[in-house]
Amino acid sequence: MHKFQFTDTAIAGLYIIEPRTFEDERGYFMEAYNFRDFEEKGLHRDFVQDNQSKSKKGVLRGLHFQQQYPQGKLVRVLKGEVFDVAVDLRKDSETFGQWFGCILSDQNKKQLYIPEGFAHGFLVLSNEAEFLYKCTEYYHPEDQWGILWNDKDLNIHWPLDRISTVLLSDQDKGWMTLRQYKMRNDNL
Repeated sequence: MHKFQFTDTAIAGLYIIEPRTFEDERGYFMEAYNFRDFEEKGLHRDFVQDNQSKSKKGVLRGLHFQQQYPQGKLVRVLKGEVFDVAVDLRKDSETFGQWFGCILSDQNKKQLYIPEGFAHGFLVLSNEAEFLYKCTEYYHPEDQWGILWNDKDLNIHWPLDRISTVLLSDQDKGWMTLRQYKMRNDNL
């Protein structure tokens, strides 16, 4: 019996993953990752690094990516609730520039698998959130890039009605637009 339900999204390679959870009066148990089950789904990935962050309500991290050393990510929320977003930046993809977003929380236990070639970000909707992501490539600070979270061409429907203020790092305020990214890559 499979321990995970993999749900396709409208963007090829991007999956919502729901683990089987066993609950009783003591709490719950679940496998968050199982190499064999992921491999059977065709997601043969070697995760080399786990990252964890804690953020308060209104924090928006993203939309981040690495170009020379792209990272696939398996993301989930350990505590709280976020709106998680992935943007397809794969050059030859039919869905280039399209985004997908979903709620991840400690309550729904959903995960999102984001393949290499995507920008990723999330907005914290609860008072605080602890976020965990497994990566298929190491972080390379010299290869850190981003797309502006509120780029009009992307038109991401962030649930801003659930927060009072968007809190961004200085770096996240200054990322390029999708149009600038395309022009930059067309000139390479």
